[in-house]
Amino acid sequence: MSARAASVAFCLAVASMTAAGPAQEPYTPRVGQPGKDVVWVPTPPELVEKMLDLAQVTKDDYVIDLGSGDGRNIIAAARRGARGLGVEFNPEMVALSRRLAEEAGVAERATFAQGDMFEADISKATVMALYLLPVNLEKLLPKFQALAPGTRIVSNTFGFQEWDPDARATVEGGACSNWCEALLWIVPASAAGAWRLGDTETLTLTQLHQVLYGSLRIGDRDVPLTGARMRGYDITFTAGDRVYSGRVSGKTMAGTVTGDGGARPWRATRL
Repeated sequence: MSARAASVAFCLAVASMTAAGPAQEPYTPRVGQPGKDVVWVPTPPELVEKMLDLAQVTKDDYVIDLGSGDGRNIIAAARRGARGLGVEFNPEMVALSRRLAEEAGVAERATFAQGDMFEADISKATVMALYLLPVNLEKLLPKFQALAPGTRIVSNTFGFQEWDPDARATVEGGACSNWCEALLWIVPASAAGAWRLGDTETLTLTQLHQVLYGSLRIGDRDVPLTGARMRGYDITFTAGDRVYSGRVSGKTMAGTVTGDGGARPWRATRL
């Protein structure tokens, strides 16, 4: 190549680089940056793992995170073999999540969508993995209550006004200095109402989330219930010296009752 041709080629290359502009740095989120509904504060990795442990996430689960930020909850779940969806309003965060999922080798199982978390379809979730403020959680509560019984909801630190967690776990040390408690709720089946046990006994229940209140009418006596709770479809309660455990399935419930000198099956039908 002649000196003149080389000079022309060099000038063209410089012009091309100038026209393209300087190379853009990869998007890096800033802790505390504002979002549509919350500021972005990432959950420490140790607590992400503790949350997934508490929810017992496996390869059979479909995990959804609302306000998924950089995607760490969904990526961590995908590393366990689960499939997941993160819904995030900030499109730059969505792009970052997809890049991080690719780098982690889990992009086939971890997907991310740009959208409003209050409008998202969460009906397929078996686990919700969240880090939201109480005001956000309360607004989303009707959608959580409509999930299939047995769905696990796990959250970093914040919970609901009237729905107590089924379990808690804390991470100490490491990167966790604040906001280091994992809370778990299990969506309960509906057991409220009147139920007929056998020919002579009637079970009457009221329900606030997983907690049950009521009595068992035995003959002409109303025996108050203690320790009555739902855990997904599973029900437990004590009436006098009888301890009942069973499973609710639509208009029936059945299980085992212990007491009165032994154990026997029981079955109830909703009236």
